[in-house]
Amino acid sequence: MTKIVPEDKARQGHWGWHALRILIAGLLLAFIAWGAVEIYGELIKSPTTQQTVPAAPPAAQKSTQGS
Repeated sequence: MTKIVPEDKARQGHWGWHALRILIAGLLLAFIAWGAVEIYGELIKSPTTQQTVPAAPPAAQKSTQGS
């Protein structure tokens, strides 16, 4: 026999500490994975993708040394 429950009294249940711990653990694991991917991305970066500052032309360096 089915129990009749009024709509204002029907509940799924409470969240509790168990669900909170699972949500926090999932969030921490996501941050750890994100950090690992960031570190890996920096390690495999090729030298051509890094920007370098060009040196001054040799003619400009000679003119400043003579003054």
